[in-house]
Parts: sequence; C-alpha cells; structure tokens
Amino acid sequence: MCTITCVRWIANAAARFSGTHGAVSSQARRADCSRQTIYDQARKVQDAVEAEHSGGPSRQQILEQNQALRQENAQLRSRLNHAVEFPQAKQQEFAAHARAMGLSLNQIAALLMVFLGAKQAPARSTIERWVQAAGEAAGRVLKRLDAQCKALVLVACLDEIFFHGRPVLVGVEPKSMAWFLGKKAVSLTGSAWAESLQAWDALQYVVADAGRPLQAGIGRVQAQRAQDHRDPLASSLDVFHTKHEARKALTIDWNKVERDCEAFDRAEAQVRKDQRHGINAVPAAMRARRAWNQLVQSFNSYEAVEAAWKQAEVALGVFRPDGRLNDRAWAEAQVAPALPALVGRAWVTVRNHLRTPESFTFLDRMHSELARIPVSEELRDALVRLWWLRRQRPRGSVQGAVTGAGHVAHLVQQELCRKLDANWLAWYRQVAAVLRGTVRASSAVECMNSVLRMHQGRHRTMTQGMLDLKRLYWNCREFRGGKRKGKCPYEHLGLKLPSSAFWDLLQAELPEALEQAKATAKAKAKPKSQARAA
Repeated sequence: MCTITCVRWIANAAARFSGTHGAVSSQARRADCSRQTIYDQARKVQDAVEAEHSGGPSRQQILEQNQALRQENAQLRSRLNHAVEFPQAKQQEFAAHARAMGLSLNQIAALLMVFLGAKQAPARSTIERWVQAAGEAAGRVLKRLDAQCKALVLVACLDEIFFHGRPVLVGVEPKSMAWFLGKKAVSLTGSAWAESLQAWDALQYVVADAGRPLQAGIGRVQAQRAQDHRDPLASSLDVFHTKHEARKALTIDWNKVERDCEAFDRAEAQVRKDQRHGINAVPAAMRARRAWNQLVQSFNSYEAVEAAWKQAEVALGVFRPDGRLNDRAWAEAQVAPALPALVGRAWVTVRNHLRTPESFTFLDRMHSELARIPVSEELRDALVRLWWLRRQRPRGSVQGAVTGAGHVAHLVQQELCRKLDANWLAWYRQVAAVLRGTVRASSAVECMNSVLRMHQGRHRTMTQGMLDLKRLYWNCREFRGGKRKGKCPYEHLGLKLPSSAFWDLLQAELPEALEQAKATAKAKAKPKSQARAA
C-alpha cells in the first residue's frame, strides 16, 4: 500500500527530471526518503503518463473490462458447480439405459453427439460393442437373480411373441409384474416350452392361451411332475382369448345380418322403381319378400347366438350375476345349454374353449385358496360378499347426492362381519388378497409385448442379449403410478437385493464382458487384415 501521496510522487519526479544539480538530494531530505526511492517513483510516474497518452485503453475502460471478466468467471464457476461429468463409464451407462429403453444405435450416437460434440462422441461401432457387452453382462446377472426368484414365482402368465417369424417365449408373474422368462427359441414347439418351464419348479399355477405348442409344453411339465411325484402344476385357459374369439364370431354373424338388410333394401328399392315405371312389380315384390324373410331369419339367429353367449359368458366370471361366488359346477351348468345354440364355423373355437376343463381351473384354485383361510364357512362367505358389495357401490351424482340402498349395503355387510368375528378385518384382508389375485387371463404378457414392439419397430432382429438387457431393465424399473407405485417388480416379488438399481447390478459384470467384446472384435478383424495383406 502506498504511504506517500500522489503529489509527493509528482514532486519527486519533478526533482528528478527538471531539477538542477543537487535537487534530488534536497528533495530526498525533504521527503525523508532515499535517492533510489525518488528515482523509482519518477520512473513509475513517467510510465503512467506515457500509458495515459499512448493511445491504449484508458483506466476506466480497463476497470470495466475487469468487472466484466469477474462476472464471466462467476458464471463459469456457477455452471461448473452444476456440470455433470461425462467420462467413458457414464457414456456406457447412458448407452445401456438407452438401448434397454428401445433406442437404436444411431439414435444413441446422435444423443451422445449432442452432449459431447462430433469430435468427442464415440463411434457407432464403439457403442455397438458397449451395448453387446451390456447384453452379455445382463445375461450373467439374470442367471444369479433367476436362481433366487425360482422359489418366489408361484403363478405365471405365459405366451409367445414373434419377431419376423422367430418366437420369443415370455413368462410374467402377474402380481409383481416380474418378467421371469424371456427366451428366444429356434422354433415354437412343446419341447421348447417344456424345457423353459422345467427350471421353474416352484410354479403352482399357469395361465395360457389354447396354442398347441404352449399347451403341449405345459402338458409335458405336468406329466414329468406326476412321474417324479412332485407338486402338480395347475393350468387355466386364458379367459381373454375366449371372449375375444366370441366377439369376433358375433361380429361375423352381425355382418351377415347387415348384408341381408342391404339385400332387402335393394329389393325394396327395385319394387318402388318398377312401380314408378309402370312395370309389373310382382316378381320384384316376391324377391323382396324372400329377402325380408332371410333378414328376419338372420336377425333371429343372431339374437339366439348372442343370448346363448351372454349366458355362457357369465360362467367365466369370478362372481355370478347375483353376487354369489362362482364355482365349476355352476359354470359348467351355465355353459351346457348354451353350447348347442353357438352354431356356425365362427363359433368352433369358442365351443372348444368352453368344453375344455381348463377354462374353469381358476375357479378351483380360487376356492382352494379361500379354503386355506382358517375361518368358519359363514364368516368366509360374509367376507366374500363384503368384497363384492364394495365393488358394486354406485357412483355419486354430479350434485353429490347419495340415494338408494346400494350406498349403504356394504356398511350393513361390514357390521354383519364384525358381529361374526371381532378380528374380521384381518381375515378380510386375506380374503381380498385371494379374490384380487385370481388370475384368469395372460394379459400381463401384453405389457412385455408393448416393451418389445418398440425395439422391433427399429430393428430387424432381437438377440438373446438384447432380451436379457430389456428384461433386467424392466425388473429393476420403478413403477411411477398405479397400485405398484414406488417399487420395481423385483421388490414386489419379494427379492431381497443390496441394490435393485439397473446400473448397479449391471456394472459388476460389465468390465469382463467388455474385455470379451474387445477380444472378439480383434479376432474378427485379424482375418480381414490378413486378407488385405495377401
């Protein structure tokens, strides 16, 4: 810090540059400083004057530039605090997540180019090697996890999904939505299904459609278990497919009614035309009458078929129309008189499904599970009735007025349960869990279908590594809404893991998989280089 005023500096400089002989010594005595100090201060004053009048930036300009640089540095420090490092390990994590979500290699490369720039972004071949290694690592992780899940998967929904004619065998645990089976098969056969299901020896109940290879595979597993004196495997036919086939058959029958109606309209129009032109309209009228009779016959047939299907459809429900619990005897009694009325080629599949005993296996399992609850039959029936009434409550009107006995019926039933057992609520939760967990359709597989279709829309092939990567990602992905919100399928299944995060599980096996991928790439490149040299 300067201890001498600027005026004293100027006086010292004047003594140095314009003073007579001895002026510097005299000024040094007056300023109480050394002669060298005067010479130094004079030089600094001279430099300052020359700088001010040399044509460069002024002091004010320099101060403004300094302030701007300070603000820029502050902004850069703020950005640095919020910046995300993107090293190669993070790029590999990004590529694995993006690939598991269904993005193509070109899309991943384009996104990485946005983050890193064209020069720093990895090449497409590098990204391909990363995702292939991630698929290999996912397969290794799933082998360990599947071994832990075998005792937890008791119920399964089974179906196959085709990718350009190549089948993928898919199995989903419906309660947790855990995707426990995702295997690419060479061909769709019963032996392929049997081989895939044999490993899951804790399975108690499966739901599947009527596809021959799938049913053949289930039959082989059931026969093998009976031969080994193990617990049987119950199989139920998918109710959804039965109803879907019935809707298709009804549409075909109704289309016939519409065609007959259009034929009658044309015949009637011809009668009116002949009458206007003074032509004998008797032949046209006879044709119109025949068309009308055909229309009446088609409509009556449609009504009979529709009524028969409505009678048979209620047999596929958990409850009867009156609110009582459904059972196999009542369901088969409903279906038997309806079958003769379901005539026509379109109804062959529906009739075969309704005749199959497996169509009502879900009712047997439901009653078996309810019978395991250690309560009296009277209390169990009352709790089942309460569960049904709670789902029959009418919606309130726009004004919020509550009318009718339907709004209080469940409250009356609740009091009845309370009188039967003071601990009714605990038993009700068990009954509700059984009724809610009664699986009648393999629709859970359609969720995996939607996941895999996203990949199929961008790629021609589906490798086993890609299936493993997607399966691991799905099972580790936390649900964002619905009754499963906040947990991933593995957590809902009851699998205890130190971490269920996708990348935490994957990166443990990734380094070794990457080394193998590099070795494979070098082995492939070596013959090509030798061929070029030759």
